[in-house]
Amino acid sequence: MSKAPLYNQDFLMWTQQQVKCLKKGRWAELDVEHLVEELEALGRNEQKELASYLQVLLMHLLKCQYQPERKTQSWVNTISNCRNQIQDCLEDTPSLQRLLEDWEWIQKYYRRARRDAANETQKLIETFPLECPFTIEQVLDPEFL
Repeated sequence: MSKAPLYNQDFLMWTQQQVKCLKKGRWAELDVEHLVEELEALGRNEQKELASYLQVLLMHLLKCQYQPERKTQSWVNTISNCRNQIQDCLEDTPSLQRLLEDWEWIQKYYRRARRDAANETQKLIETFPLECPFTIEQVLDPEFL
């Protein structure tokens, strides 16, 4: 009998069934194909969460640097929250640190933050540097901007 129907019909029940099989060592009953798929997705979700916080943080740092007269407590709170969330991501999943050491990965999210900052400030995108003007240490430093 195929193990896929429950996966497609009731994901929560499927996960509970898989946990039960794992705990009892019933390896033959595991839906290995979907377990692998879900584990891979979990890893991608961890990366996406970090990337999302980084992008929002970079956008707000740009806004503060290029439109300081409009800086609000809301911006400050967003910056602080993003830094805290990034720290939580790194504490929960230390292997994510390697992404913050990858300049190309940071640049990918900086380009998006640059576009978003231009939209929010209504400034030309050319106002903002083509490459991220901040080091990762500055980005994560609670005293920076």
